[in-house]
Amino acid sequence: MKIRIKLMLGFLILAVMLAAAGAVSIYELRSVGSSVQSLLDDNYRSITAAKKMIEALERQDSGILLLLSGKWQQGRKTLQTADNNFREALTTAENNLTIEGEKACVESIRKAYKKYRRLSDQPIAGTEYEDNLGWYFKDAHQTFKTVKTAVQDLMAMNDKAMYET
Repeated sequence: MKIRIKLMLGFLILAVMLAAAGAVSIYELRSVGSSVQSLLDDNYRSITAAKKMIEALERQDSGILLLLSGKWQQGRKTLQTADNNFREALTTAENNLTIEGEKACVESIRKAYKKYRRLSDQPIAGTEYEDNLGWYFKDAHQTFKTVKTAVQDLMAMNDKAMYET
């Protein structure tokens, strides 16, 4: 075999190896990119659910204040709508557990929210709680802040994971 053919075969083998390495690199890069995108999507979904929970909580707080002021029908309607929105967002968060510690955080939200709902489910308009701001600040608002803090912790956890990703 002539030296020229040997050199051409050597370069051809080198070109094939470079092309194969390039193809594998592109495949791996796409794989990593889609994994990162999936993680970012999951974190964003949890952050959005947390924002919806906070918004619903604030509407519920408004509903309780409406009940305190004696506006029973408007307060109940506001509470019901906000409760449905909160539960929907909480379900989204429960079905999107992707990072360590997120399950415990969602469980603490669930427990705190259950306590908050017991307060807002009791009759307020037409009872001793009506116009009783002492009860509101002592019980209802403190429980509201506990739930809101738990939701903010979930949001911060996902923000951090998103940043690290």
